[in-house]
Parts: sequence; structure tokens; C-alpha cells
Amino acid sequence: MKTTFALAATTALALFMAGNAAQAETLRLLTWGGYAPDNVIKLFEEANPDITVEVTLSNNEEMVAKLRATGGAGYDLAQPSHDRIFAAQQEYNIYKPLDLSKIETANLAPNLLDGVKANATIDGALYAVPHQWGTSGIVADISKAPNVKGWGDLCNPEYKGRTSMRLRRTILLGTAFSLGKDPFALYGDKAAYQTMLDEVTEKLIACKDNVKTYWNGGDDLSTLLLSGEVVVSEAWDSTAFKLYGQNKNLVYVPPETGALAWIDTFVIPRKGEADDAAYKWINFVMKPEIVKLMSDSTGAIAAVSNGIDLLPDDKQAAVKAAFDEQDLTNLKFFANIPAGLEDMEGKALERIKAATSN
Repeated sequence: MKTTFALAATTALALFMAGNAAQAETLRLLTWGGYAPDNVIKLFEEANPDITVEVTLSNNEEMVAKLRATGGAGYDLAQPSHDRIFAAQQEYNIYKPLDLSKIETANLAPNLLDGVKANATIDGALYAVPHQWGTSGIVADISKAPNVKGWGDLCNPEYKGRTSMRLRRTILLGTAFSLGKDPFALYGDKAAYQTMLDEVTEKLIACKDNVKTYWNGGDDLSTLLLSGEVVVSEAWDSTAFKLYGQNKNLVYVPPETGALAWIDTFVIPRKGEADDAAYKWINFVMKPEIVKLMSDSTGAIAAVSNGIDLLPDDKQAAVKAAFDEQDLTNLKFFANIPAGLEDMEGKALERIKAATSN
């Protein structure tokens, strides 16, 4: 009798454990470098032992391309910037509407949540919420380039062979502003936008002699600046803030035409298979104690009401060294990209890449 009971209990336990294993799920996260640090993943998995986090690092263009290729399959949570949602959803149908009742929106900064709502609401449905925000502008070694003011200094002959930039759409937009254009105001007129792109392309081709190299990621940029090979570069402020902690001469410079501001978001791909896990991750990383760990990894500011106060001390100091109130009021937030414009920009970037320097 005891043997029978023990056997039955063992069988029941095995079935229970098998059932739990079957219920365990993987959260497939498509995100930026630094946005899923190991220490945060460890804490999340400890708090949610039935969920395993699997990370694929990417960028805006690749995120949209990957989800477009699969019709929104392959990932359960993605993090495109706020301007990569509206057109991508309308054109490719790759995201699913969010259920705000499952997100602790009281933790989010109201202005950033409202900004994302304005950019990511389609037919009354919201497709994204904010996570981190920051800007793109210039980083300069002020001991060697003390008079840098903006995008145009990347092509200043004074710094020939000692500047760098990233061959992505941000440099096209920044250069346009330096030439007195407002690219966002031209989004509705493709012919005018192409004319602007042609002018920007010629400017950046003529500038190639000034460029030491084109960087691809924050690690590339950090190496160039810390080694002294480059003294002025296009940069994400988050990378510049990290560098400031290592060398106080490496200072982020908001361009005089206005730093380009972005909000990285959370979206759930249309064929995601772990929605509950996705909502748990969103809420988890917005907890104050986790925000500190996340911002230490990303260098960016969390989209919570006291995001700057939750930055590590060195990054708070870097923000204060970089921005004054005028800089903050002069931010140029990326606007929603109309369908077709990125193809035009891609051709411009290819022309720049293929051209020989003058």
C-alpha cells in the first residue's frame, strides 16, 4: 500500500513538474545594445522563474526589416524609436495594439507618454509606450576642439581627418539643419525632400576627407574618442555621457540648431507569442530600482517622471554639463517617417558611402 502511494505521489509530482515546464515561456526581446543588461535579466528571471529572456540586439532599420520579413513573427517584444511605428504599421502591419490596462502607466513621464501616443496611435489603437529617451548631437574633446557648436563642425577643415559620424539617417537630418533646412517640415513633399537630400548628399561627399572613419556603434565611437584619433563626432548623448565619466574633456554638445531627440519604445510584434511576459518585462524595467540599473547600462534617461534623478551620479553630472534650459526647449523630436522616405534616404547614404573623397 505504501509502495503504491509513493509511486502515485512520485507520478503526480512528475506530472506537475512537466506541466510547469510546459507552461514556462521564453520572452524573445529585440532591442538595442545595453537595453537588456545581464544584471536586469537575472533579477527579472528570479522574479519570474517561469520566464526566460532571450535577447537579439538590433537597431531601428533592422528591427523593422526583421519584423517586416516575418509579418511580425519571431519576437515577443521590440524597441523601435517612436518615429518608426506609424508608417511601419500602416505599410507592413507588424505590430499589435497594446492593452494599457496591463501597463503601469502611472510610472511613466506624462509628456513622454503623450508624445508617443501622438506618434503611435492608429485608428484609436495605441501601439507603443516609451522606455528610454535621449538625443543625437555632437561630442567634442574640448581640450582640442573647444569651439564646436553643431553639425557643421564635422566638416570644419580645422578638424580634417579627426571627425567621425555614423552613416545613418540621423547624419542626413543633422546636416540638413546645419544647412538651414527643416527636414521634418518637408516630410509631406517628396520632391522637396529629394532636393534637400541631394544637397545634403553633396555636402557629406565633399566632407569625406574630414572623416577619420564612420562608426557603427557606441563601442566604436568610444574607442575613437578615448584614443584621441577623433576629436569631434556625431554621437548619441548616452554614449557621450559614458565617455564624460572617463574623460571630462569629452563633452556632449547639443547642436545650436537643436539636438535631435528620440524616444525608444516598447511594441509587441503582431505575431508575438508571449504577451503576458512582455507586459511583465515592461513593468519590471520601469521600477525605480531597475531604472537605475538600466540607465547605468544604456546611459540614456528612462521615460519616468524622475528619470534624470535616477541616473547614476556620473551621468547626472554629464547631463548638467551638456544641457541648459535653452538646449532642452530647442530639442527637435524625430517626426513620424512617411512611407517611402527611408528608401530615398537609403539611396543617399549609399551614394555617400560609394563616393570617393575630394
